[in-house]
Amino acid sequence: DGKNSWYWDSPKNPEYRYETFVSTELVNYIDASYKTIANRSGRAITGLSMGGHGALWLAFRHKDVFGAAGSTSGGVDIRPFPMNWEMNKQLGEFAANKGLWDQHTVINQLDKIQPGDLSLIIDCGEGDFFLTVNQNLHEHLLARRIDHDFILRPGVHNGQYWHNSIDYQILFFQKFFSKK
Repeated sequence: DGKNSWYWDSPKNPEYRYETFVSTELVNYIDASYKTIANRSGRAITGLSMGGHGALWLAFRHKDVFGAAGSTSGGVDIRPFPMNWEMNKQLGEFAANKGLWDQHTVINQLDKIQPGDLSLIIDCGEGDFFLTVNQNLHEHLLARRIDHDFILRPGVHNGQYWHNSIDYQILFFQKFFSKK
């Protein structure tokens, strides 16, 4: 449960250290406790909605940890939604902290990856309120020549869409793991 963390280490709330927890502490625990391929070729991360933002946020910033990432209906640019999901508790009010908001959105993390760094899949429903930000991310990835799968299908921001979407993501990750 990511609460309303957006999977950041919050610059305003020291209790919210989700980036550190997921990318370091959880990965180390899993590698120590289970038989894993303990490197990026054996790890993928995905999520939906806020978790889609989180998966890409973590993969872009920790490409040494994750080799593949996915986002379903992800809030991949938070700035159009400054009054939603208690993000202001983690980043401060948008108007007074625009720089922090710019620094803490996935679409502005693309400078951390190069073509070939990650295997990426992004999908969104054509009726989803996050459609525009996902299309913008797709265009930015294309402009940077970063390969990725981008899927638009009928659907909205709900469980019915996500239930179908996960099958495509699992197939994508299966192919990623099979290549290694």
